[in-house]
Amino acid sequence: MSIAKIGINYESYGIPIMSQSPPAPWTLTKPTALLILADGTVIEGTGAGASGTAEAEVCFNTAITGYQEILTDPSYAGQIVTFTFPHIGNVGANEEDVETLDMDAPTGVAGAVFKMPITNPSNYRSAKHFNDWLVARNIIALCNIDTRALTAHIRESGLANAVIAHDPDGDFDLAALKQRAANWAGLEGMDLAPSVTSENTGQWSQKPWVWNQGYRESQAHAHHIVAMDFGVKRNILRLFTGLDCKVTVVPATAKAEEILALQPDGIFLSNGPGDPAATGKYSVEQIRKLVDSGLPVFGICLGHQMLALALGATTVKMHQGHHGANHPVKDHTTGKVEIVSMNHGFAVDSDSLPEGVEETHVSLFDGTNCGLSLTGKPVFSVQHHPEASPGPQDSHYLFRRFLNLIKQTKGEELLKERA
Repeated sequence: MSIAKIGINYESYGIPIMSQSPPAPWTLTKPTALLILADGTVIEGTGAGASGTAEAEVCFNTAITGYQEILTDPSYAGQIVTFTFPHIGNVGANEEDVETLDMDAPTGVAGAVFKMPITNPSNYRSAKHFNDWLVARNIIALCNIDTRALTAHIRESGLANAVIAHDPDGDFDLAALKQRAANWAGLEGMDLAPSVTSENTGQWSQKPWVWNQGYRESQAHAHHIVAMDFGVKRNILRLFTGLDCKVTVVPATAKAEEILALQPDGIFLSNGPGDPAATGKYSVEQIRKLVDSGLPVFGICLGHQMLALALGATTVKMHQGHHGANHPVKDHTTGKVEIVSMNHGFAVDSDSLPEGVEETHVSLFDGTNCGLSLTGKPVFSVQHHPEASPGPQDSHYLFRRFLNLIKQTKGEELLKERA
């Protein structure tokens, strides 16, 4: 399948291009941005955001909202996100919707691909034009291409290694870029947690966002949760503090003894980027010790995968991955189906789950594993993102489920899982 030169001529549609956005494609004598796939496919378009080049894996995300949360999710480190929703930029950008723990840290995401030109903001929460925000975050973007064709290519051929390039003058060494794309090793075997984890142990106190109030600070500390940060999203931590928990965040390389010395009531294993088997080389042994401690353990995304590795299962690279906010997942423990937010290119192999490890959730798209629990111990995890941001809140109950495990071990009255 060839998708070379799949730019779009918007002139026939009469679509205006705003002054803050990149130039209209029909005003260009040559493309100002390229996406070069490892198979030699060249996609031409209009550049946006930062100038430069980057090697990464190309995926597609089917969410229709939350582009800023997506592009600041540390789990996207080493990837280029293709948005299947065509209109990007209308909400602008603000500081409230950033998901990286360190507001000033790089997002990790290498680039973004849009069908349409970036639109002007039209939302009361906008503090900055989205294109200016991309520049400030050093995110390279490509506009004015047929994202449906690119998405179909990924679905047929799998997640693609690529180089994204943006030069306002359109000067590219195409042969060199093709060589870079072909030579990039890809995400398998790559440990990316060190590039997005916290450098030091610290406290988190911000509670969930409330309309017209923003974020509030937590004053209650009924229970203490220690979060291993492999690339944690802010909203995960907010949902813990929203349940009146004290939250301590530790780096991905923290030892089990250091974590237990903090006297937690529960351990959280966060989301993050890269190959879980690579990150697991130094974290799996620590996770085993934490499980053996008898404390409640809860994992999300990469944390789920590494918990599975610690319990004796294996992980596999997926053909196209799961990226979006409209994925149906069934919770076998309740029999209910939830629509969830997902972002992962690796998965736990269901057939590898050892005796005593129960599969609790499955994807109704392809049947892949989306959750597990350890028989006889307060230990469980899920592949999807129950905190959403962006996405539906169907799975918020999982945070209450974890808190109930903590309460149960302490002999306290349990919460209802669904408030």
